[in-house]
Amino acid sequence: MIKALVFDFGNVFINLDIEGAQKLALEKFSMENLSEDILAFNSLYEQGLMSTEEFLASYQENFPQYSNEDLKYIWNFMLKDFPKHRLDFIKKLKDDGQFQLILLSNTNDLHISWIKENVSFFNEFKDCFDAFYLSHEINLVKPNPNIFEFVLKENQLEPNQCLFIDDNQSNIESANNLGFNTWHINPKTDDVTTLFETQKHLF
Repeated sequence: MIKALVFDFGNVFINLDIEGAQKLALEKFSMENLSEDILAFNSLYEQGLMSTEEFLASYQENFPQYSNEDLKYIWNFMLKDFPKHRLDFIKKLKDDGQFQLILLSNTNDLHISWIKENVSFFNEFKDCFDAFYLSHEINLVKPNPNIFEFVLKENQLEPNQCLFIDDNQSNIESANNLGFNTWHINPKTDDVTTLFETQKHLF
């Protein structure tokens, strides 16, 4: 029996353009692929193991032609719109009170700052959840198993009591391996608001 719904944030509630953001970064940085050093910096930042100031400084050291504002624009380019019907969906779930609602997202300080500034109903959205976990605040990231184990322990849940919803295949596989029910949502064809129609076999 499903007791808890565990949602990713990007490409589940807020739309992302990951491909477009990567293309922009490679063009701006004149690279064919992001270097291992850059990927390592990005990972540390996403885990909250590097401050925003340190993160931007590391980029400026490598790309001194860009200001902090330029770098923030490149970094935040992937963040797009948050359709209001998805807010209405999570508000209804909260009002119904049938499930424990948990958000579990690999999100860094710059991204969440942009969202707070540009999504007028962010606080209303956040208040719908019983627990709201961002990777940079808990120093854990998906798809590492320890982030899922953290959620289970914090909320006194068993994996088979949870439905985890995410657009990333690696995250889904990690949750599956621990015994979670999962929905690998496709942002191009699926919408989280169809959860109870498309995944009715789980309820």
